[in-house]
Amino acid sequence: MCLGIAHLITRNLAGGAQFLPLGIFFVEVALLTALQGASAGQRLLRLRVVDASDGGRISIGRVLRRTLLICLLIPAIFTKEGRGYHDWFTNSVVVKS
Repeated sequence: MCLGIAHLITRNLAGGAQFLPLGIFFVEVALLTALQGASAGQRLLRLRVVDASDGGRISIGRVLRRTLLICLLIPAIFTKEGRGYHDWFTNSVVVKS
């Protein structure tokens, strides 16, 4: 989705525009997770991001840190319990809704 939006904005992703899809991804994931508790893809799969301690919503600051870690490919690293480090560092967890 982000690549398609980037192509609508600019036809040529050369130069600095090659990072445009990642920027769009960051905004989309952070905004939707902060407002709805899940990104567009998570909504389609009926998943949501919650606080690991109490199951409530996570703060905007934690949403931004989590999204930044996702953009840095931190999710490729998992803890022993199977959570991604982006969730572990922000004390969040993805659950079925």
